[in-house]
Amino acid sequence: MDLPRPPRHHSFVGPIILIVLGALLLIWNVYPVLNPWPILFRFWPLILILIGLGKIWDSYYLHRHMEGGETSAEPLISGMGIAWILLLIFFVLAMWHGRDRWNDNSWHDSWAWHGRSFADESHDTQAVELQGATSADVDLNIPAGELTVAGGSSHLMDAEFRHVSSQGKPDVNYSVSGGRGELRVEQGENTWHTHFGNEDNEWNMRLANDVPLDLHVQMGAGHSSLRLNGVNVKNLDIHMGAGQLDLDLSGERKTSVDGTIEGGVGQATVYLPKDIGVHVDASGGIGSVSARGLKQDGSSYVNELYGKTPTSVELTIHGGVGSIRLVAE
Repeated sequence: MDLPRPPRHHSFVGPIILIVLGALLLIWNVYPVLNPWPILFRFWPLILILIGLGKIWDSYYLHRHMEGGETSAEPLISGMGIAWILLLIFFVLAMWHGRDRWNDNSWHDSWAWHGRSFADESHDTQAVELQGATSADVDLNIPAGELTVAGGSSHLMDAEFRHVSSQGKPDVNYSVSGGRGELRVEQGENTWHTHFGNEDNEWNMRLANDVPLDLHVQMGAGHSSLRLNGVNVKNLDIHMGAGQLDLDLSGERKTSVDGTIEGGVGQATVYLPKDIGVHVDASGGIGSVSARGLKQDGSSYVNELYGKTPTSVELTIHGGVGSIRLVAE
C-alpha cells in the first residue's frame, strides 16, 4: 500500500512578486517623476548574477535534503524566489534614487555636463550650416544615453557630443537637394547591439527656429528631452525603446504639427500649447494615460480650441509599459 505523500509546501514568491509589481506600477502612476531607468540600465547584469546564485542555492538545498532521506525537499521560499525579491528591492531603491533626477521643473539648460566622467570620455562639437536649404529632414539615432534637443541655433544645427571614445564620434551627414536639407546623426552601428558597461552618451543639440523641419528620433534606451517650443517642426516621429521622454510642444506655433510617438518601456510627458487646437490619440499598453487641460473622448484627448484655429497639434501616442502624461499649458 502506497503511503500518502507529504503535503507540498506552496511558495509565496509568486504572490509577493505580483503584489510588489502592482505597488510599483501604482507608485509610478501617482509619482511619474520617479525614474529608475538610468540605474537599471547600468546595473542590469545583477539580474543574471542573482538568478544564477538562486539556482545554485536551489540545487544545493535539494541535494542536501535528498541525501538525508527527505521525501519533500522544497523550501517555503526557493533561492529563485529570494533572487526575485532582492531584484524587486533593488528596483524600489532604483526608483527612489531616480526621484530627483528628472522632474517637471527640469527644463534647465542641459548644455552643461552633469558631472559624470570616465577615463574613456570624449567631447566633440559640430555645427551644420543650412547651405541654402529652406527646409530640412533631421534624423537622430542614439542607442543609449541622454538626448537633449532645443531651438536657438543660428545654423541648422549646433551639437555637443560626449561619448565613450571606443565607440567613436557620432556620424554627422548632411546634404542639400532641391532646397531641402537632409541631416542624419547616428552612433556607429556596433553600438546598437548588446550594451555592456557604461553607456554614458550625451547629445546636446540646438536646431534652427525658423526652418520648417521634419524631425525623426530613434532612441534605444535612456532619457530624451525634446524642447521644441519655438522650433518650427511640422512632422515629428519618435521611437523610444526604454526610458523617459519629455516633449515640449507648448507655446505659439507658426505651422501645424503632425506627430507619432511609439514607446517601449518607460514614461512619456508631453507639454502641449493651450492657444491652438490640440488633438491627441493616446493609448497605453500596461500603464496609464493622464491628461491636464484636455477633455477625453474615448482614446482621444482634445482642447476647447480644436478645429477652431488655423494651426493645430495632432499627435498619435502608443505606449508599451509605463505611463503617458499630457499637459496643456
